Amino acid sequence: MICISLGRTRHSAFLEGHQHLAELNAELVELRVDWIRKRPDIGRLLKDRPTPVLVTCRRPEDRGRWSGTEEQRLALLREAIIAGAEYVDIEEDVAKTIPRYGDTKRIVSYHNFDETPLELSEIHQRMTQLDPDIIKIVTMANKPSDNVRILEMVRAAEVPTIGFCMGEFGTISRILCGQMGSPFTYAGFSSEREMAPGQLTFAETRNLYRFNKIAKDTQIFGVIGDPIVHSLSPLLHNAAFREVGFDGVYLPLRIPADNLQESLQEYEKLNVSGYSVTIPHKEAVLEFADVPDEQSETIGAANTLFKKDNQWHATNTDYDAIAETIVAALEKSPTHVADLAGRRVLILGAGGVARAAASAMQQRGATVVVTNRTRQRGEALAAELECLFVNWANRGAEACEILINCTSVGMHPDINKSPFEDYWLNEDMLVFDTVYTPENTLLLKDARARGCATASGLEMFVRQAAQQFKLFTGQEPPLDHMTETLRRALSLTQS
Repeated sequence: MICISLGRTRHSAFLEGHQHLAELNAELVELRVDWIRKRPDIGRLLKDRPTPVLVTCRRPEDRGRWSGTEEQRLALLREAIIAGAEYVDIEEDVAKTIPRYGDTKRIVSYHNFDETPLELSEIHQRMTQLDPDIIKIVTMANKPSDNVRILEMVRAAEVPTIGFCMGEFGTISRILCGQMGSPFTYAGFSSEREMAPGQLTFAETRNLYRFNKIAKDTQIFGVIGDPIVHSLSPLLHNAAFREVGFDGVYLPLRIPADNLQESLQEYEKLNVSGYSVTIPHKEAVLEFADVPDEQSETIGAANTLFKKDNQWHATNTDYDAIAETIVAALEKSPTHVADLAGRRVLILGAGGVARAAASAMQQRGATVVVTNRTRQRGEALAAELECLFVNWANRGAEACEILINCTSVGMHPDINKSPFEDYWLNEDMLVFDTVYTPENTLLLKDARARGCATASGLEMFVRQAAQQFKLFTGQEPPLDHMTETLRRALSLTQS
C-alpha cells in the first residue's frame, strides 16, 4: 500500500487535495497537519473523509512546520485518536505520553535526517516496548549499503515495520520495502511538495515502479551510475516489463565511483538480477563480473550485468546498437551503401560509448580516427584500440564519411552547443549523435541542413536497452513500444 503525504496551509485546500487523491484511488492519505497555518481543525479534516487517514504533526526538529507548543501538538494527536483516525504517527520520545484508544493504530516513529545508524536493531528493539501497531524507522542514506541494512531490518522484524532511507541514494529502499514486509511506503502528492528528501511522487511510485504489484518473487533490476536521477532507463524498462507482462521492477541506483564493488556486493543480499551500467562505471564494472564476454573485454567496458547460472555476466549492448543504428541510417539513405567496410569514421570522445563505437566500427572493417578534448585520454584510447588519433583543434580538417559524437556536448540543458562546426559538414557524410536528450541535437539539425544522412541517440538508446531487456527477461523486447515511450517522455521534458 502507498501512503500519500498531503500538506496544505489551508483547511479548504486540504479537503480539496484529499478528495482529488480519493478520485485517483488512493488507499491511505497522510494528513500533515503541521502545514496548516491556523490551529488544525481535526474534526473538519476527518469528517466525511474520502479515504483512510494517517494524522501526523511534525516538529521543526523533525523537519516539520509545527509552530505551536508541544502541549498543543500532543493534544492534536490525542484529538485525532478520539476522532477515530485510522492511524496516528507518534514519535518515539513521546509515545508513552499518548495512550491507546479506540481502533486507531499507533505508528511509533524514528527519523534520522543525517545518517543510517549502525545500531538499527537496538533502535527497533526499544521501539517494540512502546505499544506500537507499526514501527516506522526512516533514515538518511549516505551510501548504497545503508538501504540494504534498513531493508534487512524490515525483513527480520516481528512487529510490522515501515523502514526505508531518504535522499537520492534511498530510492531502492522506498520501492523495495514492501517486498521485505513493510505495511506501506510513503509518496508525495506532487513533485512540488516534497515532504522528505528523495521522496517520490504518488504517480511515480504507483505507475512507474508499480509498488503495489511488487511481490516476493518480483525480479529486481536497475541502472547504476552517478549521477543517475535523470536517467530515462527506469521509464523505458518498466514500460517494457508492463507491456509484455514480465514480473520485474527496474530502479535508478546511484553509486559513487569509489563505492562500486562494495555496493554491488551489498546488493547481492537483495537478489538483484541485472544492471544497466552507465557513467562512471562502464570500465570498473568488469572487475565485478564473473564472466565478461569477448566484446566487453575487447572494448574494455561493459554496460550490462546479468545473472545466469548464479554468475554475473558482463556484456556491452552499446557495441551492436551503435552499428545497427548506423547501418539502418545508411539503408534509408539513397546516396549511401549500407556497408561499413573501408569507411573512414571520426569519433568525438574517449569515454565508454566511444570505446564501444570504435570497436564496433573496427570489427566491421572501418578505419577509425579518435579525437577528444583531453588529448591524453584520446591518445590512450587510440593506442589501446590501435586506431588513429587527431587533435581536438584539428578535428574539422579530418576528412571522414561517418561522424559519431560520443561526447555530452549538445545534451540537455546545453542544447545550443555542438561538438562539430556546421561548416565542417558536407552532404556525403553520415552524422550520428549518441546524445538522446534532446533527440534532435544542434549537431543533427546542422547535419540535416547540410544534406547529411543522420542517426539519433534515441534510436541507439532504445536498441541497446532492447538487447538488455532480452538478456534480463529472456523475452523479445517490445521495440516499437519502447521507442514510443521514450519519444513521448522526451517531448514532455523538453516542452
